[in-house]
Amino acid sequence: MGRQERWLSVAKIAEHIGIKQETVYTWIAQKGLPAHKVGRLWKFDRKEVDDWVRSGQGAAPKRRKRRKDK
Repeated sequence: MGRQERWLSVAKIAEHIGIKQETVYTWIAQKGLPAHKVGRLWKFDRKEVDDWVRSGQGAAPKRRKRRKDK
């Protein structure tokens, strides 16, 4: 088995979950993506992020259907 890094950078976590780096910062601020500030850098624990994604907290909110005008 290959050894995995425990702490991932913004670029690595974005690649891991298949989103843009800009989205990582948005999700930290707006959706509570688990992240740890180390100096000026954000670091991510792969397991914490995987658990967060599986819990559905990163899912987009359901959009309301518009009522059709009669």
